[in-house]
Amino acid sequence: MSDCHHGDQDHPGLKGLALRRAMAAAETRCARTHERLTPPRRRVLELLLEADQPLKAYDLIAAYGEAGEPAKPPTVYRALGFLERLGFTHRIESLNAYVPCRLDGPDHRAAFLICDCCGAAEEFEPDFSAELAAADAAGYAVQSITLEARGLCAACRD
Repeated sequence: MSDCHHGDQDHPGLKGLALRRAMAAAETRCARTHERLTPPRRRVLELLLEADQPLKAYDLIAAYGEAGEPAKPPTVYRALGFLERLGFTHRIESLNAYVPCRLDGPDHRAAFLICDCCGAAEEFEPDFSAELAAADAAGYAVQSITLEARGLCAACRD
């Protein structure tokens, strides 16, 4: 097994122009669905997009204020609920943490490669067609699937 050097890996969050574009895209998507990206929702999404790894709700609460003041927990939890419902974020169950959705649109199946060394979580879209067909044949209407695979990212393996 390799040595784990937290913080040495290149798993950057969004900054500058990339962050502004992602926030503008979120605003546009909200407008299309007649939803509002209120200041608390906007701030939580911004924090998630800027992060280099998944964030727990209490990390978001602590980092919420621009001047270092924490948010009230209900503010962050309500914002997370909204962002998750609209497909802007995903909750990684095994980490009890949140990440921004890096794929287009809210109607996809989420899967994550989670590094046990540096904590990075990379989203990809798996092909669950066989599983969905089996569920359909059994009469199930699948509403969500999330796959979490744990191991070491390429940077931690080197």
